[in-house]
Amino acid sequence: MSDVESLGLGRFGIYTFDFEGLRASQVRDHAQELEELGWPALWVPEGIGREAFTHAALLLSATRRIRVANGIAQVWGREARRTHGAALLLADAHPGRHLLGLGYGGLARPGVKPLAVMAGYLDELDALDADPDNPAPAAPVRRVLAGYGPRMLELARDRSLGAHTYHVTTAHTAQAREILGPDALLAVEHAVLLETDPEVARTVAREHLASYLASPYNAAKFRRLGYTDEDFADGGSDRLVDDLVYWGDLDTVAAKLRGQLAAGADHVAVQVIGTPPGGSPLPHWRRLTEALV
Repeated sequence: MSDVESLGLGRFGIYTFDFEGLRASQVRDHAQELEELGWPALWVPEGIGREAFTHAALLLSATRRIRVANGIAQVWGREARRTHGAALLLADAHPGRHLLGLGYGGLARPGVKPLAVMAGYLDELDALDADPDNPAPAAPVRRVLAGYGPRMLELARDRSLGAHTYHVTTAHTAQAREILGPDALLAVEHAVLLETDPEVARTVAREHLASYLASPYNAAKFRRLGYTDEDFADGGSDRLVDDLVYWGDLDTVAAKLRGQLAAGADHVAVQVIGTPPGGSPLPHWRRLTEALV
């Protein structure tokens, strides 16, 4: 069995920001239902307020089989020693079920090079492996890196099990697979909306994409894929929006998600968008189960 297969992520998983707006008891209930439905993996970000490792611990403790991945834990927000200790504890408490997803994350910082920051952070983590203060876990810590550009993808290939990408097209996935080679993990997030009205779907998609299209890192990623300033104007062109958010009926959305696998992804983390604050995406997750799990 390859390292990628041993992760047990399956072909499709769930990626969600929605847990950030739910109470802990609701988060537990949602995670348990996803496990009962048969979803093999659950990805959670660190964006609005929930801390990455306590969030992962809550989800792992509430379930028995599902894999929990940080998508991502932001490296600038904590010392490497804290990340190292947290990852060791989760690997020991829940052997084989936690995937440490690391990324630069956050806003651009003048004069700071994300690639250099990440490489230095990994050096610190690796040096801490010899630290006698923490016992070896029951199963090894397994990590992946968030990456878009060629050099960060190369770092992910060389210093981790592979890459986690976010808001990318199938063209990017094909390019990433070429850089990563055949053996590294490529886990691709993709946003979806079960909505058949084009105007409604694109309005919701543009609201979701607004902050990403304003990010210099994302703009650079999209420009490398052939998009232009015209695609960034007025909330995003139909072409860009439709490439980044798959909308339509269940069969249409499922077929487009499988296109990411055909392009080279090992795993697709499906993010349902459009849930009102404090609302639950469970009805949509249940529908997606029929087509993907």
